[in-house]
Amino acid sequence: MPSVTSRRATPSPVPAFEIRRSAIAGAGAYALRLIKKGEKIIEYVGERVSHPVADARYDDAAEHDHHTFLFAVSSRTVIDATVGGNDSRFINHSCEPNCETEIEKGRVFVFALRDIKVGEELAYDYAYERDGTETEKEERYYKCLCGSPMCRGTIMEPKSELLKRQRAKQRALAKKRKAVKKKTKAKKPSKR
Repeated sequence: MPSVTSRRATPSPVPAFEIRRSAIAGAGAYALRLIKKGEKIIEYVGERVSHPVADARYDDAAEHDHHTFLFAVSSRTVIDATVGGNDSRFINHSCEPNCETEIEKGRVFVFALRDIKVGEELAYDYAYERDGTETEKEERYYKCLCGSPMCRGTIMEPKSELLKRQRAKQRALAKKRKAVKKKTKAKKPSKR
């Protein structure tokens, strides 16, 4: 991942990309000029709503095709680019992306992971967070069409990421229990 200090601050007078039909899904963003590694390409914008509001707007069970422009910024906030969004919402998913997103002070930016050639489609890894209860039906629902040799078959995060989060949670819980135990032992009056 490029360091923040290597990011280009001054935007080019030539737009970075345009929207065209995509082989991945629907519309996609295609580079109009060379985009240098680390360049801030665009901010992901739209209406900022709570998770419950976003869930109510887009009922996965009722939808025939999963198609939303939602980006979770935090545990409290989601950006819905369907309302007040820009062309960033057309950057598709890829398991072998040339872009990445970063959240900076509650704002979401898309950066180039590597140099991107003219005509190349921009993509980042959506990595929808798993909770471990996903069914085969849900895996198919979030099917990936990126066509990369590295394709994991889904736009959800790799299962290894879920395992990492679960292990980190377990370690944090064990550490907390150990601290509570230690504190409890320290409070016991000594026998004389």
